[in-house]
Amino acid sequence: MWVSKAWQDYRLLDTSDGEKLELWGKYSLVRPDPQAIWKSEKKNPLWKHADSYYKRSRSGGGAWSENRLPESWTVRYRDLRFRVKPMNFKHTGLFPEQAANWDWFSELIRNAGRPIRVLNLFAYTGGATVAAAAAGASVCHVDAAKGMVAAAKENAALSGLSDAPIRYIVDDCKKFIERELRRGSKYDGIIMDPPSYGRGPTGEVWKIEESIDSFVELTAGLLSDRPLFFLLNSYTTGLSAGAMKYITDLRLVRRFGGKSVADELGLYVEDSGLCLPCGSSVRCTFDAK
Repeated sequence: MWVSKAWQDYRLLDTSDGEKLELWGKYSLVRPDPQAIWKSEKKNPLWKHADSYYKRSRSGGGAWSENRLPESWTVRYRDLRFRVKPMNFKHTGLFPEQAANWDWFSELIRNAGRPIRVLNLFAYTGGATVAAAAAGASVCHVDAAKGMVAAAKENAALSGLSDAPIRYIVDDCKKFIERELRRGSKYDGIIMDPPSYGRGPTGEVWKIEESIDSFVELTAGLLSDRPLFFLLNSYTTGLSAGAMKYITDLRLVRRFGGKSVADELGLYVEDSGLCLPCGSSVRCTFDAK
């Protein structure tokens, strides 16, 4: 399991009975987590006195209750800064477990010894974009949600990267890839964090288990002649790390050489000393020619 313990302003205090107790800076949150299927004694007093709780509704969705949070605030990871803003569907605008992946590809970028172009697809609020740009890459950030792209720009600014070579694109990722292929664009690193389910601009349905193989194969056409890395993430319980590795080996490693490694991402839980699983990733590195 890949786990980062370098967070300055995020702590996972405890997990139990489908929930997790977190500290985001100085603010405590209780949020649902489907992986916390165990029941353990909730000894930490913040379980009862958190600044806010996300409660699911029987009719779907949910809401923050007993909310003593500001509208937003800033947290730090190493030299990076991010805006935390509690949203609908329990999100905060950041997935802290992804920091382990940020460290991995940032080291590759810094040690490449050449300019690196990175494409970040389904890029959300730009955690990976900011990390790659801080490591010295030029980044193309693509997400279909205008608000998420605006949040990514703000996160870049918070990290002192307002003038970094980041290109922000509001678009459907598949449509963007198809245009980039026609233009002959190439990237040395690709980051892909697709949703489990969604709909395209003309109503087409995206289900990750049905679409990810052809999507990886399509995106592979954007890798340069000297690709550095490819990162594929999934938060879909039905799509295992091993299945994703099979796809990347078939579509990428056989074509470009190199190797892939698949594993779960996790967060260290302070009260138990164990790690909470938080999705899976496949990391591909390639043989430079």
